[in-house]
Order: sequence, then structure tokens, then C-alpha cells
Amino acid sequence: MKKTKLLTASLFIIVLSSFTTLQAKTNMENPKTSIKEENVRYMLDTLHMKGFVAYNSSTVNKRPIVLIIPEWWGINDYALSRAKQLAELGYLAMAIDVYGNGTIAEDPTTAGQMAGPFYQNPQLAKARFEAALAKIKTYAMADTTKIAIIGYCFGGGMALNIARLGENLRGVVSFHGSLMGVPVDKKTLKADILVCHGEDDKFVKAQEVASFKKSLDEIGVKYTFKSYPNATHAFTNPNATEKGKKYNMPIAYNAAADVASFNEMKLFLTKIFK
Repeated sequence: MKKTKLLTASLFIIVLSSFTTLQAKTNMENPKTSIKEENVRYMLDTLHMKGFVAYNSSTVNKRPIVLIIPEWWGINDYALSRAKQLAELGYLAMAIDVYGNGTIAEDPTTAGQMAGPFYQNPQLAKARFEAALAKIKTYAMADTTKIAIIGYCFGGGMALNIARLGENLRGVVSFHGSLMGVPVDKKTLKADILVCHGEDDKFVKAQEVASFKKSLDEIGVKYTFKSYPNATHAFTNPNATEKGKKYNMPIAYNAAADVASFNEMKLFLTKIFK
């Protein structure tokens, strides 16, 4: 009887061990099954902010930090979806709350009013970014020597400004973001730059693109500028076409440009985090 019980227990341990090993292997092969999502709260002075963190929980290894600055709508589901995608790639990702209190703009007029102060005072965006960065650095798996920002539309412009203000970053990626802002200084800029731009963007016109490139070329800053034909402002957002029609805005989703720019970002992040 004792031998039977011991044999049964041994078989149970072997089966459990095999299942655990198989489950771990499955998680490694399909990171989506082990993505941990967390709503986090943090503060800047008296301002409460609500961010969103995503990471692969199947490993405790250190990993690079990628922060996401949302479009001018605020920290909505689209920003969260990008954080989850970055987590699937192996990064510790955080969508940041630029406006505070998790505020989301429901229409372009409100969004413009909320975004305006950050264009007028880029240091404001830098302070909000640094509050989020301080929060994500508290995670045990955070590799605090490897940090990048990506941003969409308004967020892309803010990400470029933060980099130009001298933030200690490995890289910055702007998707259909504004290009002009803080003057660039080669002595101050620490980040590599990737810009993903839609050729049919009515908000960021050819003259702004030319001025942006000239400002970097004149001081010898290396950067990568990718331009996508038939792509408008907000080309990465699947909801852009509907919003464009609803508010009579020249924005639309472009699947080809979305995929191409996402792949460019993946290559860029792999390169800067070597």
C-alpha cells in the first residue's frame, strides 16, 4: 500500500513538473499568454496621475523601459494597446498620463485646449514624463540604463521635445507627430531619433519636414526619417478613420503604413538597446 502511494505521488510530481515546464515553454513561445497589465497611480506635486504598465510576467529578467506618450486624446484604449504590444516584444512598457487624473478628451476642441499648454511650455511635458519614469523605475525588472520614449501625434511631438531638452534616453520614436518645437542642440541631445511620418499629413506639411531635417543636418545629428505614401495624420490608429469622419478631420488609418512603421520601431529599439 505504501509503495502504491509513493508511486502515485511520484507520478503526480512528474506530471506536475512536465505541465509546469510545458506551460513555461508555451508562455515563452506565446508572450500574449503571460502579459501582466497594471493600472498604476503616481504623482507630480499635487497632481494625481493614472498610468498603465504592461510586461511579460513569465520572466524576472531585467528589461528595457519604453514609455508611451498618447495622442492628444489622452491615455485611452489605443495607448494601452500599444503598451501591451511592447510588452509582448519583451519591454517594460508604460503608457503615461500627461494630463493627469486619467483625463480623456472626447472631442477635438477639448483635446486642443488640453494639449495647448504643453506646446507652449515643453518643460511641462518633460516634468510629467519624469514623474512617470520615476514610477516605472520602481519595478524590479526595470533596466534603468535602457530607456526610450515613443509618441503618437501630440505624443510624438512631446517625445521629440523631451529628447531635445536633454533627457537621458537611448532613443525616441515619433509616429505622425509634430516636428518643430524646442531648438535642437547636439551637446544636449542624447537620444537616437526615429520619425515615422505620413506623406499626406495635413497637419505636418512638407515645409515643416524640410525645416526639421535641416535643423538636424546643420549640426550633424544622425536620425532616421521614414515617410509613408498615402498616409495621413494618425495613420497608425485603427480608430482614426471613424474619428476623422465624425469630426471632419483629415485623419485616417493606413494599415500598410501602420505595419511598416511598427516594424521600423522594432528594429530601432533592438538597435539602441544592444
